[in-house]
Amino acid sequence: MIERTAVIESLIKVIDPELMINIVDLGLIEGIRIQEDRIEVDFLVTYPGCPLAPEIERNIVNTLKEDTGLEKIWPTVLWSKPWDPSRMTEEARFAMGYPV
Repeated sequence: MIERTAVIESLIKVIDPELMINIVDLGLIEGIRIQEDRIEVDFLVTYPGCPLAPEIERNIVNTLKEDTGLEKIWPTVLWSKPWDPSRMTEEARFAMGYPV
């Protein structure tokens, strides 16, 4: 079975196309569920109605398929849960000019 750390390492390769920071450091990953034949990823967007959510979703699917060999990658954007900058890593806050 694929390890959670391997999934996170793959998701670090997925870059938010607007902010140019990976979605893990931005704190966009809300949940990861790994089954024998699939990976489910719940993620947030940086603001409600973000038009780039489908692009992030495609990048999650493509990256995880390539890195894990699994065909069933199910990302879900959580529109009802707000994101805020406190979810970011120190590196992401520094890159965006937030106090660290």
